[in-house]
Amino acid sequence: MPKNKKTIFKKVKLLVLDVDGVLTKGEIIYDSTGRELKIFNVKDGLGIYLLSKMDIPTIFLSARNSPMLKKRAKDMGVREVIGGILPKENHLNYITDKYKVEAGKVCFIGDDLIDIGIMENVGIGVAVRDAPLIVRKKADYVTLKRGGEGAVREVVDLIFKAKNLEKKVYNFVKNPL
Repeated sequence: MPKNKKTIFKKVKLLVLDVDGVLTKGEIIYDSTGRELKIFNVKDGLGIYLLSKMDIPTIFLSARNSPMLKKRAKDMGVREVIGGILPKENHLNYITDKYKVEAGKVCFIGDDLIDIGIMENVGIGVAVRDAPLIVRKKADYVTLKRGGEGAVREVVDLIFKAKNLEKKVYNFVKNPL
């Protein structure tokens, strides 16, 4: 990992994620009864779960409220789901106060225009590869993977590498109890 990447991800104490377009491909599917369905990448999910086991919490911060998101968040060990929030940056003080972390040690991953405000106010703003150009230009890091296709796991792995946690993660996976 180049030194600058290692330096920026080493300071991460909290990961905040947009949902649609980051944890999913940005598609909303409705079944015949009007129920919303989402497809999540399992590798992203395991990465988030392992991050929580390394004492780095994750929060979902979404402009939309989605009941199924709380179920998925629980499966991954996500600390909190904050939905129906716009502009997202207006909630940053609540997050930093509640989790006792400086904004400079927060990493936020987003994918669209509504994410720029919070990206500019955290320590590390990340855009997924398929985000619009203006969002990618504002980001400190742009993922190699697209949203919903392992972009979150890519960032989690960069955090593990920067913090020299790879061996600890591997040992946890071998002996999770």
